[in-house]
Amino acid sequence: MSLGIDLIILAAIAVFVISRLYSVLGQKTGTEQRPPARRYSEAPARVPEADETGEAEGRAKLRPAFTGPAAAGMEAIAAQDGNFSPEDFTRGARKAYEMTVAAFADGDRETLRQLVDDDVYDVYSEAITEREKTGAEPMRLARLRQARIVEASVDAGNVARVLVSFESELSDGDNLRSAKEIWTFKRALTSQDPNWLLDEVSAAT
Repeated sequence: MSLGIDLIILAAIAVFVISRLYSVLGQKTGTEQRPPARRYSEAPARVPEADETGEAEGRAKLRPAFTGPAAAGMEAIAAQDGNFSPEDFTRGARKAYEMTVAAFADGDRETLRQLVDDDVYDVYSEAITEREKTGAEPMRLARLRQARIVEASVDAGNVARVLVSFESELSDGDNLRSAKEIWTFKRALTSQDPNWLLDEVSAAT
């Protein structure tokens, strides 16, 4: 009888010990080995760095295409002169018009020599001489009403020509008259000199 009781007690003790071991071994203690982190065969895509203007480094800065009747010629000029800008050119042409008209009125041949090519200079110089003989009052610029590019081209010798239509009002002090002319400016695109010279003057139709 006592033997049976002893077996029952031993069995109970064994169940208790096994349950305690299971309760301890079945919990995570923080010392278990974790599976290795997954590795990617490809590196993450590089994000382009931004420059001071906020544009991505290396991104091409595209300008709008030129428009108007002179677009093709201006594109040909810009292909060889990346600094060419119709807006900047027109502003420069207006200034050249004002300076040339003023130099002609003043008989300032030295300034004219810097603004026009040899053929135009000869015509202006002869006109100044005739005016001085007659004592006629020179016509001066009263108002420059408009300046716009109407044609552009590049010839086989890489000489660029841009035609600008000018509309202005000229006065000799007593009389006021309107003037509509086409001025042709030229520049050798292979030259280091950025200045354009007046190559031809014709009446606008």
